[in-house]
Amino acid sequence: MKNRIINKKQVNIISLGCAKNLVDSEILLGGLKQTNIDIAKYPEDAETIIVNTCGFLDIAREESVNTILEAAELKKTGNLKELVVMGCLSERYPNQIKEEIPEIDQIFGSNDHQQIVSFLTGKEFSRDDPLFFRSLMTPKHYAYLKIAEGCDNGCTFCSIPLMRGLQKSRTIPAIMQEAEQLAKNGTKELLVIAQDSTSYGWDLDTKVYLSDLIKELNTIKDIEWIRIHYAHPAHLSQRIIDSIAECDKVCHYIDMPIQHAADDILKSMKRGLGRDGIRNRISRLREAVPDIALRTTLIVGYPGETDDHFESVRNFIEEVRFDRLGIFTYSEEEGTEAANLKDDVDRKTKDQRKNLLQDIQQDISLEKNESFIGKVLKVIIDKGSENISVGRTEFDSPEIDNIVHVKGKADVGTFANVKIQDANEYELIGKIV
Repeated sequence: MKNRIINKKQVNIISLGCAKNLVDSEILLGGLKQTNIDIAKYPEDAETIIVNTCGFLDIAREESVNTILEAAELKKTGNLKELVVMGCLSERYPNQIKEEIPEIDQIFGSNDHQQIVSFLTGKEFSRDDPLFFRSLMTPKHYAYLKIAEGCDNGCTFCSIPLMRGLQKSRTIPAIMQEAEQLAKNGTKELLVIAQDSTSYGWDLDTKVYLSDLIKELNTIKDIEWIRIHYAHPAHLSQRIIDSIAECDKVCHYIDMPIQHAADDILKSMKRGLGRDGIRNRISRLREAVPDIALRTTLIVGYPGETDDHFESVRNFIEEVRFDRLGIFTYSEEEGTEAANLKDDVDRKTKDQRKNLLQDIQQDISLEKNESFIGKVLKVIIDKGSENISVGRTEFDSPEIDNIVHVKGKADVGTFANVKIQDANEYELIGKIV
């Protein structure tokens, strides 16, 4: 009797938004790979599409809705039979989404991994089932390590606590187990993420701190780089700064969103620190790690932002000279405190302010990059071909920061010493030595 061929269900996952969302998609992907399901590389080939949405800022919500609508069209033109939506947008607006897009078959929240797998397979699973091992959607040599979910800060402009809830830190043993598994599978760089990594561990029954976690991660044998993201300046304690300086695997890099630099606006945002406090944290960082690369994020056009407030931001950028800078125009988030304020900065002014800061930052970035010409830097290779490879220094995070064009062939996931020969605003160019 011939064996009967069973066609597996073809599932495609589309992950939108931040790195925290990407980790959720990776956990789900790892679970699905252990079931009688095949992962389709392209949405057009899938019988089921899962869209992991982002609900933070109007532009992200628009992208999420458009992606769902594009997927829904495949019910008419492709193989699609099931459309599943999860993530922040569906967590916050499940009824509205279902009403607007009736083609959706099922809606789940951000962390409903076991329910999604059960829905697709018809079997019961629990979140602590061995089935749920992450399957990376990044190249295997780097991975995001989510150390906490949610946020307690209550910044007036931010809807994350409304979608993700209050902070829930993972224990150090649980994080270490995952990090060691990642290292065993070939990960060389860990990108530590949380909504506020600097308040990590405060909510646990036995309180721990980010500095404790950093020191533990620093002991993992096959990890070479540890990168810290989303540090809240008000919570950046000296013990955290010292751990960054003392641990040899921690990159001389920190992503620390300041959001603004005018005291009145920072107070309205409920950021917990004024301009001088932020300046103090930056000074302490640079004193402990002189070559540290500082990435930050700013919001322009927050309600009540006057020309004088904006000048404070501009002067602060020129004074501090951040290495990397992301700028957002204010977007009203339903349900937040700031939504009760009059959005009195018009769209044109917001865009002008953003463009002016970007121009200033381009000049700063070019000058900083040109200072590397003639130096030899350690570079991790993210992409490779016969003639040229693309990598990053320890001063750059993947996708959002600068890249290094490396002349010559280098294997993806390896480190190379590269002599920098040229530079522009966002790229270094060099050769392997």
